[in-house]
Amino acid sequence: MDKETDVTVADSGNGARGVDTGEGDSQLIDANSGHVIDDGVRRALKARHLLMIALGGVIGPGTFYATGFALRYSGPVGALIGYIVIGLDVFLVTQSLGEMATMYPSTGAFNEFAGRFVDPALSFALGWNYWYMWGTILANEYNGAALILSFWTDKLPNYAWILICWVFFMGTSLLGVLVYGEMEFWLASFKFVIVIVLYVLAIVLDVGGIGNTGYIGFRYWSDPGPFANGINGFGKVLVLAAVMYSGTEAVAITGGESRNPRRDIPRALKQTFWRILIVYVGMVFFTGLIVPSNSEALLSAESKSASSPFTIALVQAGWSGAGNLINAIIVITLLSSINSAIYIGSRTIMAQARAGRAPAFLGRTTKRGVPINAIVFTNFIGLLALLNISENAGNVFTYLLDISGAAAFIAWAFIGLTHVRFRKALEAHNVPVSSMPFVSWGYPYVPWFLFGFNIFLVFISGYTTLLNPFDVKGFVFSYLVIPLFIILYGGWKLWFRTKWVNPADVDVTSGRRDWLGDGEVVAPTTVLGKIKHAVIG
Repeated sequence: MDKETDVTVADSGNGARGVDTGEGDSQLIDANSGHVIDDGVRRALKARHLLMIALGGVIGPGTFYATGFALRYSGPVGALIGYIVIGLDVFLVTQSLGEMATMYPSTGAFNEFAGRFVDPALSFALGWNYWYMWGTILANEYNGAALILSFWTDKLPNYAWILICWVFFMGTSLLGVLVYGEMEFWLASFKFVIVIVLYVLAIVLDVGGIGNTGYIGFRYWSDPGPFANGINGFGKVLVLAAVMYSGTEAVAITGGESRNPRRDIPRALKQTFWRILIVYVGMVFFTGLIVPSNSEALLSAESKSASSPFTIALVQAGWSGAGNLINAIIVITLLSSINSAIYIGSRTIMAQARAGRAPAFLGRTTKRGVPINAIVFTNFIGLLALLNISENAGNVFTYLLDISGAAAFIAWAFIGLTHVRFRKALEAHNVPVSSMPFVSWGYPYVPWFLFGFNIFLVFISGYTTLLNPFDVKGFVFSYLVIPLFIILYGGWKLWFRTKWVNPADVDVTSGRRDWLGDGEVVAPTTVLGKIKHAVIG
């Protein structure tokens, strides 16, 4: 329903207007663009930006190569089941997160909610966990970039490609959120269309319409078989799928720079179902039709180089130059996926700094609302990709994958727990569920399931490293995040003697941003006065 909110506007004397929202928060309005500058960042993302970020924001090189990794380790049916299981998990995560992110839209998102509704120590641990999760995803994207670019020439070593990409993306990520939003809109649109085109190509290949392979059908489901490597291979796919799906929940982080988060975040989150079904489950299904799981060209831990499953299928069909086309497409996806990883990681650590849970310099922004220090700091962790100087690219992919996957499971588990505490706080203050801009289904069963299921996945994700022979390196990378998370949580709790938040003590008013509309929050020419602004509830 429509409601009116009093917004007091005052001239700050520096080209912006100060806004007293009546919620205990103060914002600025850019006098030139009319954008809200909220907590140092610019609310410039439109509905179409959030929609395409939700649909294709983090489809990158890893998406194309990782399906081959899944196929190699678990077979076509095993990989498909693994992606479906984690896909359902992520879809339920977006349900829980949607309630909180639409009511309290901020760049801190669920990391901030954990401190508000559960325990400040949890917010500290969860925020850093999410930051290094994206740092390792970023490093793996740089590692993937080296794999792709080295396809055309071996005159430059992998580390040179990584450094070139690192410098390039450092520059693009400093251009500001509006440039990021526009890039994401067009690049994500392109990627989504390309995914559909590749599926059509897979169908044509499968029925024998291209090349000399003839009709394939479900041949590779029978030979070499639907599954590979038993439960061990399936366990690797679960971790892999968690990393590939990471970013689905990050739409909530864009709420801190969205013009109308109450309207646009629910719309974007609802698109996650299609992203899960069309992009990820679809990719695994079609690659399982056109490439055998025992192909030596698929990415594995032993690989020094690897090809996309679509490249392998087209080469098998007789098109020897297919790699040039597929790799060119994947290079374009780099522009989006790496920028997304830097964006999400930098906004996460910036929010931590503004909450006093990271060094203060990481929370500073430029006049244009760009968190330059957080961006540089986040991009530096991407240099973990340089591990492939001493290790082959497949090993580096696996090690970084293990860290990212376990960190993702931890994040999703505590989104569920935070959602339960969020509802408890609303109940304690008699806030009706009907007043929320987005209401999830399945409460309280869904958030409790998320908490238990994802904790379970954290502990089993690296169990294969315990088998004979014991894999020391694999064990360390698989379980490193567990003691690290416990140390972060326990250390902050002991040092600051934090306690679990009493739901009755939670401030359920500040930060709601009910006054935000479609970008026309206040007229930028207004210097002083009180205006009535209609907000869609």
